[in-house]
Amino acid sequence: MTGPISTTHHGDVLIVTSNNPPVNALGASVRQGLVAAIEQAEGDEAIKAVVIRCEGQTFFAGADITEFGKPPVMPWLPDVVDRIENCSKPVIAAIHGTALGGGLEIALGCHYRVAVPTAKLGVPEVKLGLLPGAGGTQRLPRVAGVQRALEMVTSGSPISAKDACDVGLVDRLVEGDLAQHAVAYAEEVRDIRPLPKSSERDDKLAEARASPAIFDEFRKANSRKFRGFEAPEANIKAVEAAVAKPYAEGVIDERNLFMGLMSGTQSRAQQYFFFAERKAAKIDNIPEDTRPRDIRKVGVIGAGTMGGGISMNFLSAGIPVTIVEMAQDALDRGTGVMRKNYEATAAKGRMTGEQVEQAMGALTPTLDFEALADCDLVIEAVFEQMEVKKEIFGRLDGIVKQGAILASNTSYLNVDEIAASTSRPQDVVGLHFFSPANIMKLLEVVRGAKTAPDVVVTAMQLAKRIKKVAVVAGVCHGFIGNRMLMPRQVEAIKLLLEGASPEQIDRVHVEFGMPMGPFQMADLAGVDIGWHRDKERIENIRDALCSIDRWGQKKGAGFYDYDDKRRPSPSPVVQQIIEDFASKQGITRRDIDDQEIVERTLYTMVNEGAKILEEGMAQRASDIDVVWIYGYGWPVYRGGPMFWADTEGLQKIVDGLKAQEARMGSDFSFSRLLLDKAAKDEKFTR
Repeated sequence: MTGPISTTHHGDVLIVTSNNPPVNALGASVRQGLVAAIEQAEGDEAIKAVVIRCEGQTFFAGADITEFGKPPVMPWLPDVVDRIENCSKPVIAAIHGTALGGGLEIALGCHYRVAVPTAKLGVPEVKLGLLPGAGGTQRLPRVAGVQRALEMVTSGSPISAKDACDVGLVDRLVEGDLAQHAVAYAEEVRDIRPLPKSSERDDKLAEARASPAIFDEFRKANSRKFRGFEAPEANIKAVEAAVAKPYAEGVIDERNLFMGLMSGTQSRAQQYFFFAERKAAKIDNIPEDTRPRDIRKVGVIGAGTMGGGISMNFLSAGIPVTIVEMAQDALDRGTGVMRKNYEATAAKGRMTGEQVEQAMGALTPTLDFEALADCDLVIEAVFEQMEVKKEIFGRLDGIVKQGAILASNTSYLNVDEIAASTSRPQDVVGLHFFSPANIMKLLEVVRGAKTAPDVVVTAMQLAKRIKKVAVVAGVCHGFIGNRMLMPRQVEAIKLLLEGASPEQIDRVHVEFGMPMGPFQMADLAGVDIGWHRDKERIENIRDALCSIDRWGQKKGAGFYDYDDKRRPSPSPVVQQIIEDFASKQGITRRDIDDQEIVERTLYTMVNEGAKILEEGMAQRASDIDVVWIYGYGWPVYRGGPMFWADTEGLQKIVDGLKAQEARMGSDFSFSRLLLDKAAKDEKFTR
């Protein structure tokens, strides 16, 4: 055989090998080769069993993404899986690396499965707004049990080979040479009849048939997690069909549910985002031969919430960190929080005690600024004030070795102005981590006017090393994410004065799919962030709240009142403050409908995103969407603000903004790019 599938004989066992780097994706040539290999086995009486294995780092890791959106090429994966299962000779899957999606469905089509202990098995289709469409939702509950199948198909998270073995998804764990063990297993089972077919098993469905409430209980237990998403419910319905119907009928339900998802907006949005995340790693206007700088030791200035969280990212990746503070008590408090966070992770089983000690052992806490001299990267994470940051970078310029990268964690300030306080602006870059920095996946890499290409390349590669998703941004106030946040917040406050309540505005955003609304977010982050701290200077609603210690959840009061369990309730005090400000400003309050809130808070974000693209502050529209999904919780099933605008229709966005223009006032201006694209019926994303 030619192509990615080859066959060899080991006695009377036919070994079918896939070599389709990098992940043995199930492209057309692989599917065709697998069917041909099974036909070869069927046509040779000397062959008594078949082993399917893969070269490289992994078993079949899923569909070939290059085929997405293209006309299907036969055979379809369901036909391939069925052909494997219907082979008259035992077929054994030899699993290493990951068996994901279609890869796991291939394994389920095999009569037996052996795996190395490091292997992982899963069905991640739900993350693309889909379900396993090659019989996976029908075979998986029959082999692994209904509860485990529900967990796997709705989360998309893989399970370990050991867990898979415990639930019967893997028949044998093997150490050493996988192919050799798989052949030995094939020789053990070659004469066993009837062949165990996943589609014909019924034993593990009995409990669910006896207790059908398992499905509604599962829905209820996960309702918050599934809120807004269509794919988890479709996956649940498919597993329900596996329990309620014969396999032949269940796969018809699975196919109908799959096609319904595939034709829907959510699936398109989630598949779009899959590619958007990968595009974000590509840097425009960088010479192809640019090499990254070597980062072996990192310095962090500031041991507060941000500095500690930033440090943990590097420590967890095995990179030593020197953290500097001005006072011993602040240093001790910061490092203590870091240890507490690591120990909490260990208590959940996500790392060992030894790993906690390794991470903390790589940390050097100090009050000595000079200790940063030999660091390859120094990240400043201090108070968000330009003069403070410029003073720090001036000091760093005289201390840190030449060739080191100097980075600011600023979330708004001008990186070029910070860089100008050094004699090496080419080495300065913005690294905007999102709080909590040890958890949030997003990193905005802010490219200054003089930032050297190799500094940008280093920052992007380092982000990947510390498991962040990085997006390149230009220098402007707030960069990408916070710049788009500002018009939303401005309009939200105006809406309060004009007649909306904090709870109405927040409800509209939560119903849209955001994890929280603008005022819930303000209370969680701290209403006092950026406040001038002068209780006598009351110029706006926030000043009024902060002057009476309504700083948010940490004070038990902000835009909402909070009980001892931090549950919010509307505040008469806040309502009075709002009405007083409205009266002072001569605003006649009125009823505001939900659509106006959408147009003035979300449409304005799209407009600002278009301005960011016009100015070249983002490389592409999809980068903006990555920022908002990973940094602010924009619902992935809407694809990000720019993709969402495209699905709504840009003319609809423009019309909505024009309807609200007078109310938004003179500080609103249209993006020329938005107007042009709407007029031409074009999209931001393709």
